[in-house]
Amino acid sequence: MAVRSTLQLGDPALRVPAADVPDPGSPQTAGTAADLADTLADWVARTGYGRGIAAPQIGVPRRVVHLHLDRPWTLVNPRIVARSEETWEPWDACLSFSVQFFCRVTRSAWVDVVYRSPDGERHELRADGELGELLQHEIDHLDGIMAVDRMTSAATLCMRAEFERRHRDESPYRR
Repeated sequence: MAVRSTLQLGDPALRVPAADVPDPGSPQTAGTAADLADTLADWVARTGYGRGIAAPQIGVPRRVVHLHLDRPWTLVNPRIVARSEETWEPWDACLSFSVQFFCRVTRSAWVDVVYRSPDGERHELRADGELGELLQHEIDHLDGIMAVDRMTSAATLCMRAEFERRHRDESPYRR
């Protein structure tokens, strides 16, 4: 439908928890999902970065996430219902940082997520690795939490050029 502007770190709207979507199959939800897909595709085309985006990042305070790893995938009303006690510390960045800086964050080794597809069907999945990390990042957006809130240490903060030179190969962005 449209490439939308992405709210940037510091915008108070990014800190407001998103509301549930009452009707996953509504035209409004389909429009939001299309805008998320178009906006993510634009980021990837312009920067080479972007694996997912949440509706609050385009100013829509609803629980909708669009991912693109091996395929495009829209999740409506996703929630983490269980998580491992074991954690790991992947590199993270965000479209709401204009992908200008990266940091290490603490994430659960796996999460159980429940969500609805755009047709309203209920799904459950256990996700680990890159998918688990990405789902935690995007669902955090729905809860008003930013990656910098999960940063392991300010000492891990680095600008994009430095990240690409030193750390990209050990990150989910290695592709």
